[in-house]
Amino acid sequence: MLILILYFFIFIVIVQISYYLGVFGKFAFAKAQKITPKRIPISVIVCAKNEEENVAKFIPLLAEQNYPDFEIVLIDDASSDSTLDIFEDFEKQYPNVRLVKVENNEAFWGNKKYALTLGIKAAKKEYLLFTDADCYPTSKEWITAMSSQFTMQKTIVLGYGKYEKIPNSFLNKIIRFETLLTAIQYFSWAKIGHPYMGVGRNLAYKKEEFFNVNGFIEHMQIRSGDDDLFINQAAKAKNTTIAYTPESFTLSKPKTTYKDWLIQKRRHIATANYYKPLDKLQLGAFYCSQLLFILLPIILLAFQFQWILVLSLIALRYLVAWIVVGFSAGKLKENDIKFWFPIVEIVLILTQINIFITNIFSKPVHWK
Repeated sequence: MLILILYFFIFIVIVQISYYLGVFGKFAFAKAQKITPKRIPISVIVCAKNEEENVAKFIPLLAEQNYPDFEIVLIDDASSDSTLDIFEDFEKQYPNVRLVKVENNEAFWGNKKYALTLGIKAAKKEYLLFTDADCYPTSKEWITAMSSQFTMQKTIVLGYGKYEKIPNSFLNKIIRFETLLTAIQYFSWAKIGHPYMGVGRNLAYKKEEFFNVNGFIEHMQIRSGDDDLFINQAAKAKNTTIAYTPESFTLSKPKTTYKDWLIQKRRHIATANYYKPLDKLQLGAFYCSQLLFILLPIILLAFQFQWILVLSLIALRYLVAWIVVGFSAGKLKENDIKFWFPIVEIVLILTQINIFITNIFSKPVHWK
């Protein structure tokens, strides 16, 4: 029995190394990206619901972008706080701000996709750049950096949405590592030619891509997924690229309690259930091999069965993974996280198991 477990463990190590070198290495070892300004007309779209504090701070940062031709489409999704009032003030203050007011609709009540659809239709520019109300760009060249990756063929650009660092917070390291690992995955698969998701915190596409798939209509009944489900449906090898220069990043405030972060991740994982079968398979295979890589050696080492070989395999996998994560972290300016990799990875795996089990018995809460 132990010999079979050993063989299975060797197989799992091979699977993990194949993912890290064969897939994730495509991004980790990619050449540095250059910014070649395109100066194409851009509509920056922000959808907000009860975000008065965030929009008051972050919308001015969007308005200050160093870009020659852009508008900001502000969508108020039936807010009950002062969000709409703040948006109206911005509309008066900035000539390139366009305001979209969304009323509660009986058929689409509380549905962010409905609000975004109205905003996209109201946008005057052909190229759309999305971020969330609680996000802000890391530089005044954000629009330039993201739009520079558009070409005649590449009409979808996947960006990176970072989270702010909180000193002396282990939860913050978990959140940022999970965000880094997710980005490594969707950037790498996009480079291979199999894009499967993006994040609404930093995402761009040509308006025609939205209408080519009839917008969000196929998954309108699913409250989340205005970013990843849309990309899962619309993105292909020929029309999708990535942006990973530091100027292209956005920043968001992370959750500060484990409970709040868990609720957020439950929504994300529940949405992944609606991905294409092949995408669910590749994601599931990676996470299952991660879990088995942790569990199987515990059994083997408990019986001291071929312990030198087992430890050697563990060291080999960690060495490969650490190198790939390290190079990727360097590209995405998350260098401090790589030193916590082994510990944070185990915590994240246990958290994911908790989320999977919890989601079986209860549905996660979605858009406010």
